[in-house]
Amino acid sequence: MKATTYYDSAQIRRPLLTEFTNFWSYRGLLRLLVTRDLTVRYKRSILGVWWTLLNPLLTTGIMWLVFGQLFKGRFPTDEPYVLYLLAGVLMMTFFSQGMLSTGAAITNASGILSKVYVPAEVFSLSTAVAAGVNFVIGLVPLLIIQLTSGVGIPLTVLLVPVPALAMLALVTGLGLIVASAAVYFYDVLDITRVLVQLVYYLTPVFWPISIAGRFEPWVKASPLFSYVDVFRDVAYRGVIPPLWELAMSVGTALLFLTLGVWVFSKGWKNLVGSL
Repeated sequence: MKATTYYDSAQIRRPLLTEFTNFWSYRGLLRLLVTRDLTVRYKRSILGVWWTLLNPLLTTGIMWLVFGQLFKGRFPTDEPYVLYLLAGVLMMTFFSQGMLSTGAAITNASGILSKVYVPAEVFSLSTAVAAGVNFVIGLVPLLIIQLTSGVGIPLTVLLVPVPALAMLALVTGLGLIVASAAVYFYDVLDITRVLVQLVYYLTPVFWPISIAGRFEPWVKASPLFSYVDVFRDVAYRGVIPPLWELAMSVGTALLFLTLGVWVFSKGWKNLVGSL
């Protein structure tokens, strides 16, 4: 006979342990929510989920037309600009989509959370995972361009899960912080949208780090620079990333994931009550 799960409002939550336990216990719901996020977005579109492939390609194409000639010859290596650009777009799209959707996940699910007990963190994680799935799908055209451009696919591509999982942890942690604040101040979502766009342009996505000049150390100090550069190194450059970049990306991912879960755990009862 299947055991019945009861909700105890006085239950003490243990940060990280409780959340990860909920992720596993509600893995069926998590899978359902991820599928919903991936299909509903393009439900009324003729091309449907094909937009998952077309969005980064169209963005890359527009940026290539606008900035291709401007930054031609500004790179210290002979890497094709289209690969540099598409890799940056994929990683930063993962960040922006993950941040915005995860931050809005709890308020968007207020109709369910205010009536039925479901761990709210599952909704936030599902949107981050959906952004991760979009990122994985976007790897297909990147690999195809690598083959057609003669760069090939290096063995280091097997390390792509390292920056991908680090980014998943980062957007989940930051998203939980934004989601916790958005329940009380909905304007936080609009502010986050502006900040994400600002960070996008301050990160070397379409421009080379060489043009930063005396600001180069500040650009490299941004954690997102490490995420993007590590991904480029393992995806098509075929080199092992510098240790400091790996430490920066993995370290900040674990830091913000821990911080986000801690913030959520401290206020989860008030969050649900405020919906």
